[in-house]
Amino acid sequence: MALKKYITVAAGVFVLASFSFAADWSNWRGSDYDGISKETGLEVGALASPEIVWQGKVGMGYSSVTVANGKAYTMANENEDNDVVYCFDAVTGKSLWRHTYAEALDPKWYDGGCSATPTIDNGRVYTVSKSGHVFCLDADSGKVIWEKKLSFKVPTWGFAGSALILGEKAIFNIGSAGLALNKADGSVIWQSEDSECGYATPVPYEAGGKTLICIFGKDSVMSVDPADGSKQWEYGWKTGYDVNAADPIIVNYEVFITSGYGHGCALLKIKDNKPELVWESKKMRSQMSGPVLIGGYLYGFDDNKLACMEWKTGEVKWTEKAPGKGSLSAVGDKLIVISERGKLSIVDASPSGFKEFSSAQVLKEICWAMPTYVNGYIYVHDAKKGKMNDLICIKAGK
Repeated sequence: MALKKYITVAAGVFVLASFSFAADWSNWRGSDYDGISKETGLEVGALASPEIVWQGKVGMGYSSVTVANGKAYTMANENEDNDVVYCFDAVTGKSLWRHTYAEALDPKWYDGGCSATPTIDNGRVYTVSKSGHVFCLDADSGKVIWEKKLSFKVPTWGFAGSALILGEKAIFNIGSAGLALNKADGSVIWQSEDSECGYATPVPYEAGGKTLICIFGKDSVMSVDPADGSKQWEYGWKTGYDVNAADPIIVNYEVFITSGYGHGCALLKIKDNKPELVWESKKMRSQMSGPVLIGGYLYGFDDNKLACMEWKTGEVKWTEKAPGKGSLSAVGDKLIVISERGKLSIVDASPSGFKEFSSAQVLKEICWAMPTYVNGYIYVHDAKKGKMNDLICIKAGK
């Protein structure tokens, strides 16, 4: 294993005995679409001497890992001309199936590869490629249930938003204000204007007794009614290279947005169905992985450092340069942080200051995929063009 010598591999029989399917992480940013696991039992010192339960191999890409019903899914590009959807046994790492289809690596000032994350719903896996090839696969076998090659204008960096399953719809950040397909057969339910889109995943929220979705588009954030695709409100937000990629966070008629390339962040208040600016700041510039909101404070990446920011005011409570660039998720009030260079850390989510409980250098190549925590295990992988990369499962909870 190309890992530091203090890392050990657990016996598969032990893992099987201790694994219980208490929770799933079946879509990008988890069951509540906020990057936060409600599980308990995270052992904050687990990374002082990390226990690698299993290690698999995946191609080139930045898809995160989703886990449902004891299976772990991700996707990547192999040999620069094929995408692969992978399914592993979440307990042992055994490869259960893989679905391969033609798709170019498409590097543009970076190594290229898959950007979206598989979504699992009711025994089916929904994926979308950078060029707009959508698949619905059987979650147990990988058999194609339906597929659809979209003809919408592809943004500069390819489609990156994952599928949002809402009722009978599979909703994508495709077109000027989203696209809804019938999740059963892939037929179009509604679509927006054929123009370039943003790179975030649609986020559902409740307002006025109904479910709406928030979409971070090419140069604005907007609310859309999932019933018919009608736009409810819109707020302009233009970022360099059109990279609006971090998912919005919505709480009680307030919407937080952030983007990189020197732009920053803002809190909006929706009043009379119109967005009003509460505050704006350049001190939380999240280019890819968005922050998490815990106890009234945002924890996320401000370009090349980790930061804590107060939701109500935008006041920065602390910053920490040690992680550099990276991504994160959370378990309760603890952060799981993966640096761009493969250092994994468990950090306290507290406005009083940066506190790292434990950490380890677990991967060697670029890590842009958000860490996933399910049933006491952390799943992370790295990415480098021209090789098969490491996907690892680390025991970190009871």
